[in-house]
Formats: sequence, structure tokens, C-alpha cells
Amino acid sequence: MNNFAIQTVDLSYNFGSQVIIKDLNLNVPKGSIYGFLGPNGAGKTTTIKILLNLLRTPNDTVFIFGKDINTHRIECLKKMGSLVEQPAIYGHLTGKENLRNRALLLGIRKSKCDELLKLVGLNDAANKKAGKYSLGMKQRLGIALALLSDPDLLLLDEPTNGLDPNGIIEIRNLMIELAEKHQKTILVSSHLLAEIEKTATHIGIINKGALLFQGEVSELRNLNKPALKIETNNNNLSIQILAQKGIEILRKDTGSIYLTYQDKTNIAQINALLVTNGIDVYGIGTENKDLENLFLDITSKN
Repeated sequence: MNNFAIQTVDLSYNFGSQVIIKDLNLNVPKGSIYGFLGPNGAGKTTTIKILLNLLRTPNDTVFIFGKDINTHRIECLKKMGSLVEQPAIYGHLTGKENLRNRALLLGIRKSKCDELLKLVGLNDAANKKAGKYSLGMKQRLGIALALLSDPDLLLLDEPTNGLDPNGIIEIRNLMIELAEKHQKTILVSSHLLAEIEKTATHIGIINKGALLFQGEVSELRNLNKPALKIETNNNNLSIQILAQKGIEILRKDTGSIYLTYQDKTNIAQINALLVTNGIDVYGIGTENKDLENLFLDITSKN
């Protein structure tokens, strides 16, 4: 277990008779950015609360850096920082005052606050009231608060939720910097596959409390092969033409046809086939599956 920052063994959790987590076996390697993917209600936040020992489970199911969290609670919690749901900040205090308050409680030197404000890009807003911060700035302040004790492991629950594109990029770049330059292990939950793919080294996909996939991003990309998306002036006739040539249609919606993507040469051949049969092709190109379609692919194979 020493190679993992987080390991859960057949972790299950119920609220009354409702199963929230079912036989969950997470393996989060040290030094990784682990994308914990799933739709709202999949069990992501509950899992993070269990990892933080906010919800109790039987012994020998949750290990943080190889230690059972129930029997080594304080030791494990000292290694973790977290941002779950909304950051716990005081709006009437400045960013620096929020950090200094927490530092005082933790017995940490004040100068650490200035270092963290610089790290999360809030140096220029250090003396601004936190209540006046944008949502992205509040999230970055929340991450700074989580980093005060210099934890080895950071748990971030939907940190980009509700952010504008600039805010998302800022959080993304911060996570990469924390992992690469500061050797932090990061578990970040999200319901956005495209966003997580840009930052994560490893991914776990959860739905209805069960882990559907776990592995390196390269393994997911092999599984999540792009589809060929085509838009034409007559999709029904296009489907007939393609079917006559034995070309399989993956799916269709109101405006597009989706085929299995092979290579660029195949795109040219498909385009030529349709045009020579009198079809106007408005658009043709590759498109990665979204999380919903990836779920369907994974569950159909299990």
C-alpha cells in the first residue's frame, strides 16, 4: 500500500437502506492528479467525506499513505488538506486575514500566508475583503487555506464548479503546479470529462456508488476513442448511402450522424462518398465522447 496516497478496500456506505457507495476500491498513486469523475449524486462527495473521516467506516477499508484512517486518524488527517463544497472563508476579512486566522489556530508562522497568497495568485488581492472576491478567487483562497499545513494530499471537490473559463484555467494551472513543482498528490472530483482530461494523470469513474473505470489517462483515451461526426443536408439519405457500403452508424441525433473514427484518410473517403452521391456535407470531423456516452460504453461492456 506504500505506493498509494489513498487506497480503499471494498468500501461501502449506506444512508439507512440507501446504498451510496458499493465495494469501492480506489488506488490513488503518490504524486498523481487523480480525476474522480461522476455525475451529480454518484457518490463523489460522500467518498471524499469518508476519506476525511467525516463519515465513519469499518477498520481496514480506508488507507491514507498506507495507514488505516480509523486507527491512525490524527496522523492521516495531518497529511491532508481539503476543499469540499464551498470554501470556509469569512467575507468581512481580507484574504490575508483569513489565512492568518487559520495559521494562528494551527500554530503556523504568519509568513507562510504571504507565500500561499503568491502561490495561488492572490498577492494583489491580499488586502481586499474576501466577500468582494470573484468565485474563482474564493476557490483559490480556499485552496490556499487547505495548503496552510503543507499537506501531502489535497482533496478538491468540484473546484471548478460554476467558474467562468478564466477561473477554470486558473484552477487547472494551479493544480498542475502543485503536483509538479510541490509534489502534492491531488484527488479532484468533477462531472466534466473534458476538463479532467486536461489535468489528470489518473482517472476513476464512479456512477451510482460503483467504480466503473480506474487507470491512467492514456488507458481512458484508448477506451474513449473519438467518433466521426457528420452534418449534411439530408442525414436520412446519408445513412442509407453509408449503410449500402457496410459502414456502421454509431448513433444519430437531430442534426448529426456519428461513425467510428478510423483515420484522416477515412474521413476523406467518407466525405467523397457522400458528395459524389449528391449530398451536401456541412461539417465533418472528430468528436470525443462526453461522460454520458462514455458511461454507456463502459456499462455495456460490464
